[in-house]
Amino acid sequence: MIAAWVKSAAYALASGLTLALAVPAAAQNVQVIHAGHIISDAAAGISGPATITVTDGRITAIANGLQPAPDGATLIDLSTKTVLPGLIDLHVHLSGDPGGEFWREAVDPDEWGVIIGTRNAARTIHAGFTTVRDAGSARQVGFVLRRATAEGIIPGPRIISAGPALSIVGGHGDVSGFREDVIHALSSGFTCTGAVECAERVREASRAGSDVIKITATGGVLSQQGRGLEAHFTAEEMTAIATTAHSLGLRVMAHAHGARGIEAAAAAGIDSIEHGTFLDEAGARVMVEHGTYLIPTLRALTQVRDGLGHGIYTATVETKIRETLGHLGENIRIAQRLGIPVAFGTDAGVFPHGQNAQEFQLMVDAGMTPRQALASATTVAARLLGLDNEIGRLAVGYSADIIAVDGDPTADVRTLEAVRWVMVRGRVAP
Repeated sequence: MIAAWVKSAAYALASGLTLALAVPAAAQNVQVIHAGHIISDAAAGISGPATITVTDGRITAIANGLQPAPDGATLIDLSTKTVLPGLIDLHVHLSGDPGGEFWREAVDPDEWGVIIGTRNAARTIHAGFTTVRDAGSARQVGFVLRRATAEGIIPGPRIISAGPALSIVGGHGDVSGFREDVIHALSSGFTCTGAVECAERVREASRAGSDVIKITATGGVLSQQGRGLEAHFTAEEMTAIATTAHSLGLRVMAHAHGARGIEAAAAAGIDSIEHGTFLDEAGARVMVEHGTYLIPTLRALTQVRDGLGHGIYTATVETKIRETLGHLGENIRIAQRLGIPVAFGTDAGVFPHGQNAQEFQLMVDAGMTPRQALASATTVAARLLGLDNEIGRLAVGYSADIIAVDGDPTADVRTLEAVRWVMVRGRVAP
């Protein structure tokens, strides 16, 4: 029989004919979700009940009412819950934890970051965040975690990884506070001086596997550098970074606190301002002109504020923390008034992972509506990532990144602080 099949195949190939092989299709994994209420899109509000069908990790149908599951499908009963898209946090540090002594980076190997990141990835997914942008890690740590969650080896979100951040020599993102020989040993190799060298670092990051380019456009609060919170890179350097990244199909995220540093980063064409603590109207108008997004990370500010006077931070860091006090939420208020898109990001790692959703109430306190805050972590965040045809909504063809909560988050965002069930890429979180 085999010989006859081989003979037929040879004849078909010799005759230029197409041979159709009757290969059985692989069994499909079908899951049917009964939702008591559904928010398919933050702009659409809440409705329901509804039935969502997931096939091989993708949403293949959404129907009104609680429809029966077909034979062989797995039924997931969420008929007492509100079901909505998985949340997106655009600024986390999975391999970081709050309150650690700064000198630990001279002691802990990069491999320790993978262990910490594995734990934090699990905490993040259980908090309802099915996609995160890892905004800076040791050379391979973020990439290893990205692969492990994608392959389902460890529970965790979809990870968009920056890898090491680009910084100026001695700036936020570089190593400070040690002897020169220790600094040399610990350096990430991603500092640069001048437009040409900065463009080269971008290309190196792309080659290494970065999904996004992270730069520290201004001084930072928690590093040991004591040069304040204004601009670090020159305008020419930031323009070279943005132009080079965009030519490679990569977006750029800029850590930026000081007003003029924010303005310079936006003018250079950088895609998002992270933190934006001292954003003023002049800088905001440049952001509007260039379509720059704001990621406010308010929860990080409340964490460092509450840590003052407890021996957690060095004197250098405490001085910079005090500069930020009194500005909580001002960036959102300016952005709302001028029409800057505000996307969700928390800086988790500065505060404990798993508390990401506490950012929502801070955004509402700063003037956003619950629905706007939810959109910032779904449709708006997906658009910034360029993944708005993949995540951020419940729609046919989208990845099955789905969560369930009690109540209506478009009326009370604090319901998002207690996520009851999570699915990412069609896999139910354990």
